Amino acid sequence: MDKAPVVGRIDIISDAICPWCYVGKRQLERALDILEKQQLGFAVAWHPFQLNPEMPPEGVERQQYRIAKFGSLERSQQLDQRLTETAATVGLDFHFERLTRTPNTVNAHRVIRLAGQKDVQDGVVEALFKGYFCNGADIGDAQILAGLGAEGGLDRDEVLAMLAGDEGRKEVLAGDQMARNAGIQGVPSFALQGHVLFSGAVPAEEMAQSFHRAWETLKNRAA
Repeated sequence: MDKAPVVGRIDIISDAICPWCYVGKRQLERALDILEKQQLGFAVAWHPFQLNPEMPPEGVERQQYRIAKFGSLERSQQLDQRLTETAATVGLDFHFERLTRTPNTVNAHRVIRLAGQKDVQDGVVEALFKGYFCNGADIGDAQILAGLGAEGGLDRDEVLAMLAGDEGRKEVLAGDQMARNAGIQGVPSFALQGHVLFSGAVPAEEMAQSFHRAWETLKNRAA
């Protein structure tokens, strides 16, 4: 069966350490399958947002950071457990206990940006999410980022060379600021043809309906 024609672009504003963004990716994949059956195809692009824009470049030790943020280790672990259970409902196997650091994500976003230029963005975003949430990878580390980038389809040496300089840094920070200027305060946020529709890892069926309605509305406006 032929693939549905691509009729528009879905933009996802996300952070590489946002668990709801990984859950949202799974819901989006299911929504795209629903839309495909309705003969609607969409290109997908990922854009930067920093949940912790003040994070030092080297990141911080996760346990102490979470205690400071949520008041206690017990509260942090309760939240992690709830997220782990939610992730399992979409087939994801989170292991927060493997995480030792909360990283600065600017470099991760730079890798995602490079992946977009190389047309392997979905694979790289998947590798980063899986590396962090399932395997406990420190995605603030250049060597680890290069390895995960290679898993997703990038050239490892090219990633390392890019990270050694400043390529993409200005653009990532500008993209983060652009999202904030647009009123985005939480991620994942989803847009169609530049129009922000909703935020959150909503169920696939609801997501597909929102995209379909928005596409029909935009098509009728253009008619």
